Amino acid sequence: MVKYNFDQVINRIGTACSKWDEAEKLFGYPDILPMWVADMDFESPPEVKEALIRRAEHGVYGYTIRPQSYYDAIIGWQQRRHGWSLKQDWICSSPGVVTSLGMLIEVLTRPGDRIMLQVPIYPPFYDIITLNDRVIVRNPLKIEDGSYKMDFELMERQMAEEQVKMLLLCNPHNPVGRVWTKEELHTLGQLCLKYNVIVLSDEVHGDIIYRGHRHTPFASLSEAFAQQSVTCIAPSKTFNIAGLQSSSAIIPNPEWRRLFKRKQRSLALQSENYFAVAAVECCYNYGEAWLDQLLEYLAENVETVLRYVEKELPEIKAYRPEGTYLVWLDCRNISPQASVLKDLMFRQARVAFSEGSGFGAEGEGYLRVNIACPRSLLLEGLERFTRAVRGRTN
Repeated sequence: MVKYNFDQVINRIGTACSKWDEAEKLFGYPDILPMWVADMDFESPPEVKEALIRRAEHGVYGYTIRPQSYYDAIIGWQQRRHGWSLKQDWICSSPGVVTSLGMLIEVLTRPGDRIMLQVPIYPPFYDIITLNDRVIVRNPLKIEDGSYKMDFELMERQMAEEQVKMLLLCNPHNPVGRVWTKEELHTLGQLCLKYNVIVLSDEVHGDIIYRGHRHTPFASLSEAFAQQSVTCIAPSKTFNIAGLQSSSAIIPNPEWRRLFKRKQRSLALQSENYFAVAAVECCYNYGEAWLDQLLEYLAENVETVLRYVEKELPEIKAYRPEGTYLVWLDCRNISPQASVLKDLMFRQARVAFSEGSGFGAEGEGYLRVNIACPRSLLLEGLERFTRAVRGRTN
């Protein structure tokens, strides 16, 4: 079996890389170590690189269709990895998951409609609701027995009293790392059916799942849930190809699918990136062994963070992620103020984790760490932050 080298440090500076080349502009210092935006500092599977080279060598980069093999790759992957049987006509492609979510909000709700978020949550969710003139209903996750849980009692009350039209589900959840169980998703789905709430399920992290947990596509649980929801998926996080701009909105409801495709045409977003077709097919057809080894490496990175924090930064509470390559840190014992944590990170430590208030007021005093990097970089980031904390407290 091929052994992939995830310890290799790859220089991304000077490659028009958002994560590295914008660090000084965003955080104010040229020597910042970026551990924020959710892409990986690993090479994609070598088969994907080879497929893209072959594609480039053709030399004519014209308009591109999605061949049957493209759909077969997506359907096969969901069946093998998650036991979900898709129908080809459900699959609608778009440049990205957030793009799909924004279009779906536009076509399935009206200005002034109320859309529920389980906060703290991925920052772009706020923008695609408010900038489309919809109203956010905040449904905070609660912490029980050291883990984040859905607050179903509050959820039902809000659905009933505030006439919630839609819920944006993050499954697995970014930033807290929960992989929602079948039981949790079933309870949520029953409430959404009862109050006629549309579910938009962002499942872009659904392949990054750690041992002992299993990703359940929300729509796979029942036909009723499938007809009440849209699921957004992509190989972007899984195989580190976010820059190729390709995702799928899975829409079993035929009327919603018609509305989505009409919106696509109105924005001229129905075309596929010339390189994305080859990459998507290759990821899903040949990337499984690479992904399995990646998950083992990421799992050890999780353990590295948890051990390090317990020993060196016991004032911080680190939540063990069940999925995603993101670790959520409760730093309120250092400071509950976002401004203090930003200064500590950027100016003093020269490391850029994601500051938690961007995920909502419930995230203030927290940090999100992207652990999808060689272990040497992960440890360097943790050590930089520790020195800054110790310098502040001494």
